Amino acid sequence: MIRWWISSFQLAELFISSVVHLLYGFYVYSTAVAADLSQALSECVFKSNVSLEVKKQDPSKSTVDDLPPIVLVHGIFGFGKGKFGSFSYFGGAEKKDERVLVPDLGSLTSIYDRARELFYYLKGGRVDYGEQHSKTCGHSRFGRIYEQGKLKWHYPQWDEDHPIHFVGHSAGAQVVRVLQQMLADKAFEGYENTSENWVLSITALSGAFNGTTRTYLDGMLPEDGQNMKPLCLLQLCRLGVIIYDWLDIPLLKAYYNFGFDHFNLSWRKAGLWGLVDCLLGNAGPWATGDWILPDLTIQGSIKLNSNLQTFPNTFYFSYATKRTRKILGVTVPSGILGIHPMLFMRVLQMSLYRYPTDVPPPYKGYRDKDWQDNDGALNTISMTHPRLPIEHPSCSIVNDSDCQPLQPGIWYYKIVEADHIFFILNRERAGVQFDLMYDNIFERCRKHIFRKTSQTLPNEAP
Repeated sequence: MIRWWISSFQLAELFISSVVHLLYGFYVYSTAVAADLSQALSECVFKSNVSLEVKKQDPSKSTVDDLPPIVLVHGIFGFGKGKFGSFSYFGGAEKKDERVLVPDLGSLTSIYDRARELFYYLKGGRVDYGEQHSKTCGHSRFGRIYEQGKLKWHYPQWDEDHPIHFVGHSAGAQVVRVLQQMLADKAFEGYENTSENWVLSITALSGAFNGTTRTYLDGMLPEDGQNMKPLCLLQLCRLGVIIYDWLDIPLLKAYYNFGFDHFNLSWRKAGLWGLVDCLLGNAGPWATGDWILPDLTIQGSIKLNSNLQTFPNTFYFSYATKRTRKILGVTVPSGILGIHPMLFMRVLQMSLYRYPTDVPPPYKGYRDKDWQDNDGALNTISMTHPRLPIEHPSCSIVNDSDCQPLQPGIWYYKIVEADHIFFILNRERAGVQFDLMYDNIFERCRKHIFRKTSQTLPNEAP
């Protein structure tokens, strides 16, 4: 009888979680469509002739093109500029600076694949996932081509003398770390001069550095952090993605893409039996583990981190978010109104999560109480700085100004009261905090982070 009640509760929780996530996905999708329709209608009805005044640029002052780009890298289920129409993953923060790039990477592809895509998005050329990796993971070696035209490169001069600032949200922060390690390892064929110094700074917003216990709540097996439970939220997500990619409807794919094109899941290439194989788990990224969820388990993050370094000439900053507090020694959500409805249940579940006692812990010294503070998607301990399997140099601060002057090679981190999506998607929800957050990030990139000489901003006297 007890087992029956537990099973009933788990099914009810799965149903509620599925409905909540589906409704939120529909809300985001419909909001993007509505915004595009409204913009198109406005342009059609109110379009008027606008005379543009051409101003001469003082050659003694810097131009926008002289500034190193600030690249905003989205997280899981995210999207970049050009997807979802005019809807912005970063809530329009990219408009705060004149030299910001927002790449569109695979929203569910592995950290490794996304890092490869990010390199070619910036440098140009055909995405090369690597011969050995592609064979092991069962997908095409080459992906989309970035050249002059529709899919153009964005910073072809990128090198050690023209480094880049990166700002990564959630899994996007780990993508940038993997990319920097690839640059240091000279892992891109035909680019033998890459180095870690191509990256000037990395700023993480709720960065997924050390994994999250939410992956186990959503369906990843804590035994290995690689496979999924037979019935769980992630399995439902897997089925939906397979069908979406197999149908391969151009209009939908142009609007939003999960990023698995190099797995050739389309009906045109896979056929009906290919669809059956994927649904049964015998083919596709879920069969080889080459998708993002295994990278977000604690075990997967440890595996990734074991090959990643914190480099002495790069500046690192991290904002770790939390929406929990302790009452009589018990960790609970810090409120109801301040937590997004999609995340409230997960904040509660993660604060109460206990790692199964019948399986080995993910690492030596693991304690449940260390992982109770969270933001509904990631544990706060995971977001401060890389700490597994070894702890990287770090410094906790209360105010952004506490770390001035900045020193490279150290992870400065600040804990912020916010949930996981507080600083993305909906700018109005965060209000003034949104502007303060991104203003501080962009100001630090422009005025406090440099290697040789201080940058001269456009229209600013040297």
